[in-house]
Amino acid sequence: MTTENKSIVGRALAGLVDTGDVDTLASYLSEDFTHHRSDSTTSTKAQWLAAVRAALGPTAGMRVDILHLLADGDHVVVHSRRRLPDAGPEIVVVDVLRIAHGFIAEVWEVIEPAAQAPVNGAWWDAHP
Repeated sequence: MTTENKSIVGRALAGLVDTGDVDTLASYLSEDFTHHRSDSTTSTKAQWLAAVRAALGPTAGMRVDILHLLADGDHVVVHSRRRLPDAGPEIVVVDVLRIAHGFIAEVWEVIEPAAQAPVNGAWWDAHP
């Protein structure tokens, strides 16, 4: 099951990352899909796909490096670095995806601008 779930996520992301194919991504999402952001907001499948489509223009040419694709049971974790073209800002993203019945049912997303990592790390170092 773990290998199958990694494959589902890999295929869903491949079209989006390589060609901006949102329709292929959509075909891997369950009808009751929920997207969770670290600020506690959530969106439905339709809302999230609309946001992904809207982001395609401003993020055209973005380089996405998937650093880790890990799975355990019904969860898959994707750790990536993303950089906008022309020396644009870099972000580090961790997505935790829950797979149910062969579809992506939920995604929890954490985004950190790479430039802020030292400041965030310093805060943790100061509060052991």
